[in-house]
Amino acid sequence: MIQSLTIILNALPNLLLGAVVTLQLTGFSVVLGMIGGSLIGIARLSPISPLRWITRGYVDFFRGTPLLVQIFMIYFGLPALSQSFGISLRFDRLVAAVMALSLNSAAYIGEIVRAGIQSIEPGQAEAANSLGLSGVQTMRYIIFPQALRRMIPPLGNEFISLLKDTSLVAVIGFEELFRRGQLIVADTYRAFEIYAAVALVYLVLTLVSSQFFSYLEVWMNPIRRQKASSTRLTSL
Repeated sequence: MIQSLTIILNALPNLLLGAVVTLQLTGFSVVLGMIGGSLIGIARLSPISPLRWITRGYVDFFRGTPLLVQIFMIYFGLPALSQSFGISLRFDRLVAAVMALSLNSAAYIGEIVRAGIQSIEPGQAEAANSLGLSGVQTMRYIIFPQALRRMIPPLGNEFISLLKDTSLVAVIGFEELFRRGQLIVADTYRAFEIYAAVALVYLVLTLVSSQFFSYLEVWMNPIRRQKASSTRLTSL
């Protein structure tokens, strides 16, 4: 037992460095996924039929195929395809990982954005139009801010899912948390202790992320924020 704890404690600094890399990878992918997903979600509601069908095809492809396959397609498939056209293309592991995670995340976030926008009552847009606001202004100032509050819980779930899915990029040799755990196991041959420590670090990251998004949901909801403040004042 003591020996197992010693192994875990010795591996912990290296695993924590991997956790930092995992958070950075997740952050980059979520930001790019949010940008792409917002555009996709709005395009899914466009009156232009070809645009709707293209974005629907994108969403169906990335939601309907495994993320692991998408990582292999980008890191191994695209360079092989480019070589058949006489073009030399090679991806850095970080670039390939961010691309795969961002493209996959954008498909899920796009559906979250679409559902969030559709959840806003049509009367809101009609009232904005009657005040002379354009479609872009209505979306920017009226619809999207309200929809964003309703999107926080599913966006939090997507962030946590993406945080765990970063472990898949270990297959291309990117040294995030899980890959560092694999390398430590290869040196120590103590698989159970190391993978248990990796699982514990992932658990801490997901719990902290969950609490952050719960706080963010309350902070962005004026009614819940007022109730929370009233509860604290009553307890005092």
